[in-house]
Amino acid sequence: MKTKKTPLLFILIVIILIFTVVSYQFNNLKKAHSSFENYYTFRECVQLLEKTDSYGICKNSSRQIIKIVEINNKWYLDGDGPGIW
Repeated sequence: MKTKKTPLLFILIVIILIFTVVSYQFNNLKKAHSSFENYYTFRECVQLLEKTDSYGICKNSSRQIIKIVEINNKWYLDGDGPGIW
Protein backbone atom coordinates (compact mmCIF):
# COMPACT_ATOMS: atom_id res chain seq x y z
CA MET A 1 0.00 0.00 0.00
CA LYS A 2 2.81 2.41 0.80
CA THR A 3 4.18 2.26 -2.75
CA LYS A 4 0.82 3.32 -4.24
CA LYS A 5 0.53 6.39 -2.01
CA THR A 6 4.06 7.64 -2.65
CA PRO A 7 3.65 8.36 -6.41
CA LEU A 8 0.30 10.07 -5.80
CA LEU A 9 1.77 12.22 -3.06
CA PHE A 10 4.71 13.14 -5.29
CA ILE A 11 2.37 14.12 -8.14
CA LEU A 12 0.24 16.20 -5.77
CA ILE A 13 3.30 18.04 -4.44
CA VAL A 14 4.52 18.75 -7.98
CA ILE A 15 1.10 20.11 -8.99
CA ILE A 16 0.99 22.35 -5.90
CA LEU A 17 4.50 23.66 -6.63
CA ILE A 18 3.65 24.40 -10.26
CA PHE A 19 0.45 26.19 -9.22
CA THR A 20 2.38 28.25 -6.65
CA VAL A 21 5.04 29.34 -9.16
CA VAL A 22 2.47 30.23 -11.83
CA SER A 23 0.39 32.22 -9.32
CA TYR A 24 3.46 34.08 -8.09
CA GLN A 25 4.52 35.00 -11.64
CA PHE A 26 0.98 36.07 -12.57
CA ASN A 27 0.76 38.36 -9.53
CA ASN A 28 4.18 39.88 -10.25
CA LEU A 29 3.18 40.61 -13.84
CA LYS A 30 -0.17 42.07 -12.77
CA LYS A 31 1.61 44.34 -10.27
CA ALA A 32 4.18 45.41 -12.88
CA HIS A 33 1.51 46.59 -15.32
CA SER A 34 -0.35 48.56 -12.63
CA SER A 35 1.88 51.68 -12.56
CA PHE A 36 4.73 53.31 -14.43
CA GLU A 37 7.02 53.00 -11.43
CA ASN A 38 6.34 49.27 -11.09
CA TYR A 39 6.87 48.62 -14.80
CA TYR A 40 10.03 50.76 -14.76
CA THR A 41 11.41 48.49 -12.03
CA PHE A 42 10.12 45.32 -13.75
CA ARG A 43 12.03 46.26 -16.93
CA GLU A 44 15.15 46.96 -14.83
CA CYS A 45 15.41 50.60 -15.84
CA VAL A 46 18.29 52.45 -14.22
CA GLN A 47 17.93 55.91 -15.79
CA LEU A 48 14.80 57.85 -16.72
CA LEU A 49 15.38 59.85 -19.91
CA GLU A 50 11.89 61.27 -20.53
CA LYS A 51 8.42 60.93 -19.03
CA THR A 52 4.94 62.18 -19.83
CA ASP A 53 1.52 61.07 -18.57
CA SER A 54 1.23 58.39 -21.27
CA TYR A 55 4.80 57.17 -21.86
CA GLY A 56 8.30 57.09 -20.48
CA ILE A 57 11.71 56.44 -22.00
CA CYS A 58 14.43 54.86 -19.92
CA LYS A 59 17.75 53.09 -20.12
CA ASN A 60 17.71 49.58 -18.64
CA SER A 61 20.49 47.67 -16.90
CA SER A 62 21.61 46.28 -20.29
CA ARG A 63 22.08 49.89 -21.50
CA GLN A 64 19.18 49.54 -23.96
CA ILE A 65 16.88 52.51 -24.36
CA ILE A 66 13.26 51.40 -24.11
CA LYS A 67 9.89 53.11 -24.29
CA ILE A 68 7.15 52.26 -21.80
CA VAL A 69 3.61 53.21 -22.83
CA GLU A 70 0.23 53.35 -21.11
CA ILE A 71 -2.61 51.44 -22.78
CA ASN A 72 -6.00 51.22 -21.06
CA ASN A 73 -4.55 52.31 -17.68
CA LYS A 74 -1.82 49.65 -17.77
CA TRP A 75 1.86 49.97 -18.66
CA TYR A 76 3.62 47.98 -21.37
CA LEU A 77 6.78 47.92 -23.42
CA ASP A 78 6.10 49.91 -26.60
CA GLY A 79 4.79 47.51 -29.27
CA ASP A 80 4.02 44.78 -26.73
CA GLY A 81 0.59 45.78 -25.44
CA PRO A 82 -2.73 43.95 -25.50
CA GLY A 83 -4.07 43.01 -28.92
CA ILE A 84 -0.59 42.90 -30.42
CA TRP A 85 -0.39 39.09 -30.46
